[in-house]
Amino acid sequence: MTAPFATLEEFRHVLSQADGPDMGAIAGARDRNAQLTKPPAALGRLEELAIWYAGWRGTDRPEIANPQVIVFAANHGVCAQGVSAFPPEVTAQMVANFQHGGAAVNQLAKTFGARMDVHTLDLDLPTQDFTKAPAMSEAEVVLALATGWNAVDPASDVLVAGEMGIGNTTSAAAIAAALFGGAAEDWVGRGTGVDDEGLARKTDVVARGLALHDTSDPLDALRCLGGRELAAMAGAIAAARHHRIPVILDGFICTAAAAVLEKTAEGALDHTVAGHLSDELAHKRLLDALELEPLLALRLRLGEGSGAALALGVLKGAVACHSGMATFAEAGVTDS
Repeated sequence: MTAPFATLEEFRHVLSQADGPDMGAIAGARDRNAQLTKPPAALGRLEELAIWYAGWRGTDRPEIANPQVIVFAANHGVCAQGVSAFPPEVTAQMVANFQHGGAAVNQLAKTFGARMDVHTLDLDLPTQDFTKAPAMSEAEVVLALATGWNAVDPASDVLVAGEMGIGNTTSAAAIAAALFGGAAEDWVGRGTGVDDEGLARKTDVVARGLALHDTSDPLDALRCLGGRELAAMAGAIAAARHHRIPVILDGFICTAAAAVLEKTAEGALDHTVAGHLSDELAHKRLLDALELEPLLALRLRLGEGSGAALALGVLKGAVACHSGMATFAEAGVTDS
């Protein structure tokens, strides 16, 4: 399906028109959950997850059969400021690793039965250094949003959006600060493992970017401070909402990209859950700002969609219990 927008204003309109969950399916799922062969609330948050998932899939007895993991890759001009422990060439090298099935996210996608796709966005054309100019023009950010939108298979029933882009924790920190306020140091972390000097340099870069650009509009924050892969993730998450596909958010970078949607149109992330709490310190601050409770907390900080792909196993378990368990009547068990 071709993305139904050609400008940022049209993208904003698409977000504002997104439908909510099927309340009838939610009611039916709650009723079914109350009849399953277990004490009330014995499966804890798994019950909430299954009901939430049922609402977006429009059935009180859903299944997960076609999960999709998409990894978007792009390069950042701000890397010229020395914000990463690795050179930009690593982005293309890791893309090759994804394509050959050698990365962590490949193993997790395979383990949980997910189709995995990789999309590169102009690897030979980094964004502008956002300490000197907007990272992207409107045409460039719209193209990246559309790439993400078009990458989503409408037949999928869960989406995980991951990323690869040396320097993208710097962009994510800048976007988070633009959206939620606070000083640069509140949002900047060590990313791929920069030392103290690198952390100070990265913090200064984010502060200069925030000072240079008017980011009062969330979509302008994405355009001025983001990267093509962050915009593509935002586009994919928006497309999933359009297709009523639940989304598991990955770590700090993915959550920063998703936050642009929520700040643009309140409720735009109602079809998402946070897959995990990463070891990037500002991720918790960001999740708290969005009022999202992570499913896992395993000190992961790899990116790639790896934490969300792992959390896919939790969601599959929740849905399997909800839809596969017998009711008291079916099992011939007395519930009182």
